[in-house]
Amino acid sequence: MAGLEGIEQPRGHGRAAAARWSPAVEDERALRALELFGNPTEMEVPLPSRPESAATARRLAQVVVLRHWGLSPKLAEDAVLLVSELVGNAVRHTGARVFGLRMRRRRGWIRIEVRDPSRGLPCLMPVQELDVSGRGLFLVDRLADRWGVDLLPRGKTTWFEMRVADR
Repeated sequence: MAGLEGIEQPRGHGRAAAARWSPAVEDERALRALELFGNPTEMEVPLPSRPESAATARRLAQVVVLRHWGLSPKLAEDAVLLVSELVGNAVRHTGARVFGLRMRRRRGWIRIEVRDPSRGLPCLMPVQELDVSGRGLFLVDRLADRWGVDLLPRGKTTWFEMRVADR
């Protein structure tokens, strides 16, 4: 970097960070997640209830929405964010060891579902500008066209739907 030769760069910044992340590297990770966990458009994909599963779910959503469904980058970005929020809620609030991720597309809509064994309902809370947590369902409510919860005999499915333009 020009002009920074004598300045030590903090860890994780500069050229080293750029070498670790790139669209090609992220695309490779997304395809690897698809290979390891399965395709959530074909079946419900079980994921371990750990914080790192949010990254796996984001990668799966990215590869499905962008590559398989060929939808716009903006829609993919929003869908990936909302997947992360639903997965984060399942990991933090349900006590589950495993949760399921499923993605469906039908004419004019995509639907993404996260199933967990808890029958505790998620709660849309009022959000203040400086809140650093509790924004998950607020974002889902703002960005999705529809969302909801289906109670099951053992657990629930939390889902959102977004309108898409069919070609």
